[in-house]
Amino acid sequence: MKGKIIKGIAGFYYVYSFENACIYTCHAQGKIRDRKLKPLVGDNCRFDITDEDKYEGSITDILQRENELIRPAVSNVDCMMVIFALTNPKPNLYLLDKFLFFIMHERLKPILVFNKEDLNPGEKERIRDIYRGFNAPLIFTSAKEGINVDLLKDMLKGKTTAVAGPSGVGKSTLINAIVGKQIMETGDISKKTQRGKHTTRHTEMFEFDVDGVDSFILDTPGFSSFYLPTLHEQERASDYYPEFLEYSSKCRFNACIHDREPDCKVKEAVEDGKISRERYENYLKILSEIKSNYRF
Repeated sequence: MKGKIIKGIAGFYYVYSFENACIYTCHAQGKIRDRKLKPLVGDNCRFDITDEDKYEGSITDILQRENELIRPAVSNVDCMMVIFALTNPKPNLYLLDKFLFFIMHERLKPILVFNKEDLNPGEKERIRDIYRGFNAPLIFTSAKEGINVDLLKDMLKGKTTAVAGPSGVGKSTLINAIVGKQIMETGDISKKTQRGKHTTRHTEMFEFDVDGVDSFILDTPGFSSFYLPTLHEQERASDYYPEFLEYSSKCRFNACIHDREPDCKVKEAVEDGKISRERYENYLKILSEIKSNYRF
């Protein structure tokens, strides 16, 4: 049978069967360990049923991966949905830009979601202005009020979507709304820190149906910090800022990193209001953070 690993805990792997939509508790056969291949959440696999009544099985093969992420340790991700709140807690846009940098670096398709739209609708225009050049879907939702949940669900149809974002922004509530049932424990905002109380303990994927099509969404433990990827010598941090591309080719220097160089067209675009100043300032922070691992 063919399935997808949706959770792994202590050597047990929970496999969703594409044939009968059931979940089987499986061990990985020794030949997989012999290949030094550790099964990951998101892996498509073949498995044999060892006990139909107890829904138990044995994974016989891990199918070729389309991609693999280290943090979170998942595979075959089609897109990454970054969820922040418009308020409560106030969005940390530097953290958000670090998430977006990571997503672009991993060549995933980003979906940018601001939840709790009903609590602060007046903030939407400011956010739209900051991310107008990012060239990715920007959706404002309210999980509790059901605002744009169906729109988001249609965007995720047939895809495997990873969810990223800090705790307390309503990730679990939104996932519950998308999947259509209470599968995630939800938490409250700490009055003292204005941060969410962590509710997710491990990486887990959930199947949901959109017009008869299997779709998957996975949540990961909430992040309060985020580590940027190490860039190779031929990479530039600005490569992962889509709004820079129109202007970077016109800079005086081919190797311009859009920091202190003269005749930088990216900096001119910032001064002219064509690129968000907040996005650019966060870019400089990211640039400073990765300089120790990146040769220019």
